[in-house]
Amino acid sequence: MSQPASAGARFRAAVAGEQPLQVVGTITAYVARMAKRTGFKAIYLSGGGVAANSLGMPDLGISSMEDVLTDIRRITDVCDLPLLVDVDTGWGGAFNIARTVRSMIKAGAGAMHIEDQVAAKRCGHRPGKAIVAKDEMVDRIKAAVDARHDPGFVIMARTDAIAVEGIEAAIERAVACVEAGADMIFPEAIYTLEQYRQFKDAVKVPILANITEFGQTPLFTTDELKAAGVDIVLYCCGAYRAMNKAALNFYETVRRDGTQKAAVPTMQTRAELYDYLDYHAYEDKLDTLFAAGKDE
Repeated sequence: MSQPASAGARFRAAVAGEQPLQVVGTITAYVARMAKRTGFKAIYLSGGGVAANSLGMPDLGISSMEDVLTDIRRITDVCDLPLLVDVDTGWGGAFNIARTVRSMIKAGAGAMHIEDQVAAKRCGHRPGKAIVAKDEMVDRIKAAVDARHDPGFVIMARTDAIAVEGIEAAIERAVACVEAGADMIFPEAIYTLEQYRQFKDAVKVPILANITEFGQTPLFTTDELKAAGVDIVLYCCGAYRAMNKAALNFYETVRRDGTQKAAVPTMQTRAELYDYLDYHAYEDKLDTLFAAGKDE
């Protein structure tokens, strides 16, 4: 059976087909391949992940659209799972947001979420967040929807208002975003399952739960979230946190012991690496080409 034509259509189909849809962060093209092999139906690129891992900088609105697009292209070149992308505040005003939407679609993303923080944004689970007025966030959504030339592409509205104005104001913002054309809602830094229920009852479109480690949201299970009406469960940063911890262990082991022997049991083997890369298929192709050249 053929896939729907666009990445956006595939993202919508994934949301409809798995309840709730588990979406994992894939900070590199290689781990996107591993996520697909593991059975996930959609993947994610975190803005904070790009800042930390690709740029070595904090998630404070420092990274640019081009930084994110570089990683999107690398991922979508090798993995056909629909990709949800964090576009922070859209990188500017209405015209910038329109350019962002067009660029996301062209790069192969299936969905994006845009938030209501000020341009000098912070991680959604840190204190001191500041948000724009509700009308300005609604204008961001309108600009994004107006620029969308692929009707399947998903525009998701994220609100950080819970920490700033409380749950009722955050829900009011989310409803206004849906009325402006947002397809899905991402309430950030939720504290309880009941709050998810309140959002879902109010917005009546798919909602996302960001289940990130070391943050404000408890590590709820998929069963708990499904019962609360959640449609998408995002594990935004866990993979790269695990990767970075393993890398640090390797560096410390080599520096301390003068050998990596103690760290080898924690490593992916060469054979496993090659397996996920389809390395031997490439090598076989080379052998065929070289053999043809010798025959000539």
